[in-house]
Amino acid sequence: MKAVVINHYGSKEELHEILVEDPVPGPRQVIVKLSATSINPIDWKLREGYLKQLFDWPFPIILGWDAAGVIIEVGEQVTEWKKGDRVFARPATTRFGTYAEYAAVDADLLARIPENISFAEAASVPLAGLTAWQALFDHADLKPGEKVLVHAGAGGVGSLAVQFAKARGAYVIATAGAENSDFLKSLGVDEVIDYHTTHFEDVLSDIDVVFDTMGGEIQKASFKVLKKGTGRLVSIVSAPDQTLAERYGVAAESIWLKENGEQLKEIADLLASGKVKAIVGTEFPFSEQGLKEAHALSETHHARGKIVITFD
Repeated sequence: MKAVVINHYGSKEELHEILVEDPVPGPRQVIVKLSATSINPIDWKLREGYLKQLFDWPFPIILGWDAAGVIIEVGEQVTEWKKGDRVFARPATTRFGTYAEYAAVDADLLARIPENISFAEAASVPLAGLTAWQALFDHADLKPGEKVLVHAGAGGVGSLAVQFAKARGAYVIATAGAENSDFLKSLGVDEVIDYHTTHFEDVLSDIDVVFDTMGGEIQKASFKVLKKGTGRLVSIVSAPDQTLAERYGVAAESIWLKENGEQLKEIADLLASGKVKAIVGTEFPFSEQGLKEAHALSETHHARGKIVITFD
């Protein structure tokens, strides 16, 4: 099969299309013929070598951790799925990712693609959606009626986070550029703060939950807006300063996504109902050049929604 791999850590120029052996399913796995995958920051961070201490894999490495397609083969112990099923998943983190025509996926990580969702839309959801879901609900324990601030609300993770929070009954505030204000309001955001013209910490207070997708100075400033005593900050970028957390009397933690098929099925139900929309911002074809262009766009941090790779 065709795959786009890296043989060394480095820039996007390290992405190369080669032929590799087709995957073989384990007893509790299926083989998915990919119709689409998507780009996430972990892809290019791993490509650059930033995560090599965490994932000490031999080369070549196939990046990519979003799968959407059709099952073409099932392992001998798989009974809940069959050939022809339309599925999507955030596969386990291995060096055999989804920048390839076929992927082996653990059966318990799969969810059925709703009939009203395309393969491209489905591919945009698993990693970003599970990240947002776990941050808001497993860690921040966001409750109906609470106020949540989502940084970079128009991005791949942010655009799902604001919808999940709204569906849960929260009052949702997002930071974004003015050009994304109408877009975010169409997703149900109650208040959009233009980060170009306004320091959010000057206009917000008593926020119950901050979902930090930016880190750095934005993360530090976020402590100032949280409700003392009960405020919670969850970051997917970097470990928060616990000294600051103690000073402001709030809880703060960083999290790492755990792949979870049951939670993805809950998200699929929201997609099927129309309460949540999958936001595909840009599509590129599956090719060496397509992946290089997609990585370049992702590295700008200015993509709206998700960057999706589509297969012929």
